[in-house]
Amino acid sequence: MIQKVNQVSLYYEKSGSGRPLLMVHGNGEDHFIFREAIEILKQHFTVYALDSRDHGRSSRVTELHYEDMAEDVVQFLEALDLRDVVFYGFSDGGIIGLLAARKTDRIGRLIISGANLTPDGVMWYLKLLICGLYLVKKDQKLRLMLTEPNIRPEDLAEITIPVTVIAGKRDVIREKETRSIAEAIPNARLILLPGEGHGSYIIHKTKIADIILRETE
Repeated sequence: MIQKVNQVSLYYEKSGSGRPLLMVHGNGEDHFIFREAIEILKQHFTVYALDSRDHGRSSRVTELHYEDMAEDVVQFLEALDLRDVVFYGFSDGGIIGLLAARKTDRIGRLIISGANLTPDGVMWYLKLLICGLYLVKKDQKLRLMLTEPNIRPEDLAEITIPVTVIAGKRDVIREKETRSIAEAIPNARLILLPGEGHGSYIIHKTKIADIILRETE
């Protein structure tokens, strides 16, 4: 399905029934990474699996910014008149979720995995890798990760809904960064998963579905 918002066309797939659950993927990915989890989640939710702008089957753009992507989500929820939404975001999707939750009251529950507040919130070796790849490819998705996000911890205090902040103990996001996100949000719960990396429990995995179900009971 296609929904036009914020001067772009967003592709999404809808399945299941129940409380709306919006799932947003990470940088350079699309909704397909959640395929296995959705098979479980659609038995409990109406799942909206979205391709962010410049990703998957959604519109290409000349510039990519997290604030625009968050506004896309806000307008998407308004266009479909979705309320009391469970928002799950992985990596860039988590960043988008943090920004969107400050912009709308249509999100009733926020669950994020592997998000960061600034480009320095990632491990040094990942930042070095992204720099090298950007020099070769000049891909704006890589540039986005080198220049954004720029979220202040005090901004997160505006988020008053229940939030779950997740990361793997072997994540490419610094643990200090993950903890600072959870500490800055008044109603946040922190989950650090032993043995897990950035997307090892998410990409084509069902473990994230189990976590979402547990966190929304």
